Amino acid sequence: MARLFGTDGVRGLANAELTPELALRLASAAAVVFEESSRQDVRPRAVVGRDPRASGEMLEAAVCAGLAATGVDAIRVGVVPTPAVAFLTADYGADFGVMISASHNPMPDNGIKFFSGGGHKLDDAVEDRIEAAMGGDDPDSAEFARPIGAAVGRVLDATDAGDRYRTHLSAAIDNSLDGLTVVVDCAHGAASTLAPLAYQDAGAEVIAIHAEPDGLNINEDCGSTHMDKLQAAVLEHGADLGLAHDGDADRCLAVDADGEIVDGDAIMAILATGLSERNRLHDNVLVTTVMSNLGLHIAMREAGITLATTAVGDRYVLEELRRGGYSLGGEQSGHIVVPGVGTTGDGTLTGLLLMARMAETKRSLSELAGIMTVLPQELINVRVGDKHAVAQSESVRRSVSEAESELGADGRVLLRPSGTEHLVRVMVEAASADVARSVARRIADVVEAAGS
Repeated sequence: MARLFGTDGVRGLANAELTPELALRLASAAAVVFEESSRQDVRPRAVVGRDPRASGEMLEAAVCAGLAATGVDAIRVGVVPTPAVAFLTADYGADFGVMISASHNPMPDNGIKFFSGGGHKLDDAVEDRIEAAMGGDDPDSAEFARPIGAAVGRVLDATDAGDRYRTHLSAAIDNSLDGLTVVVDCAHGAASTLAPLAYQDAGAEVIAIHAEPDGLNINEDCGSTHMDKLQAAVLEHGADLGLAHDGDADRCLAVDADGEIVDGDAIMAILATGLSERNRLHDNVLVTTVMSNLGLHIAMREAGITLATTAVGDRYVLEELRRGGYSLGGEQSGHIVVPGVGTTGDGTLTGLLLMARMAETKRSLSELAGIMTVLPQELINVRVGDKHAVAQSESVRRSVSEAESELGADGRVLLRPSGTEHLVRVMVEAASADVARSVARRIADVVEAAGS
């Protein structure tokens, strides 16, 4: 069967593809895998959190049942951001964590992702072991321990989970945010209560919008994928900035006082230079993906900071951060990871660090973001019959080589096959939009011919 785990856990249409039966089996299989590394004299424990979408209640019950049925205590932390589950997994000393969320996806979808002890995302090998423990296409072949009596796991409600996470966030910055006014778009998601409180704790004046989740409105025309309402609110209130989170608050994008969007690349540039000035950027390296704008590469080179690039996906950024012991990494989409403070992307933490930099320098977000000039980018998705033919095509290689020579140091070309569709993504960045557009179109025509 096709691999169950995707790039960020298991996702699908709730109660159709991602059913409570599947969630129960998945949780039980995870319990089997994580029990192998847990202490034998202590009952294993797992932190379980969710975002506010309606199906999360159903899936949470199934996950907790699957854990308890295999002798694992479920520490239920309720509606919290994904990074809170990662933090609480470590803070409670749990063996693993489970987050029920489909992040920025529409409400009908949902997902289940796991964190190992310590709050780290799983690598492919562990996910494959969980999937194997589920029994594949024959669920009856799965072998789960079925304890009885006192050995059955318990479901425990952690009433202090939110306070623990807020205390953790408060310790992440050194200076007060007094005098800053921020509009925060909570996407009717998991951070609707916690993010505004965390910003208030730090001293900011907070105006929260889209912070009334009802289980059905998560991500609906709001949050980090729909920035227009936040831009309007920042201008309306004369705020210093706006911050946009997604449904599970593991990402953050910003809006400056003029209503201009400040994306993940610019946020990383601001944070990286701040860390570098304080000699807190390990080896003066910033980790990002190949999709980051060339403008970030240029800005970091001028600041004396080396850019380490990875494949697309925050898991690859996390792997590189851990491999090199680096201090900062992230994606253009707003997943920012600061390993010294958290083990995964944390949108609320990113917002705090960004505002702390503004307060420290007494400069506006627009001024700080001016360190980076975004180069025009053209992205064309080319539908092809054979992605492998494109990869092996001499005509495509020649076309890309010619374009790179033409663009020189002021541009770049990136070809990336889609992992799920019969598409090849052609991305070109150049000094002008016209050049980017014409070069991308020329390469796309060659790709289309090679893949037909």
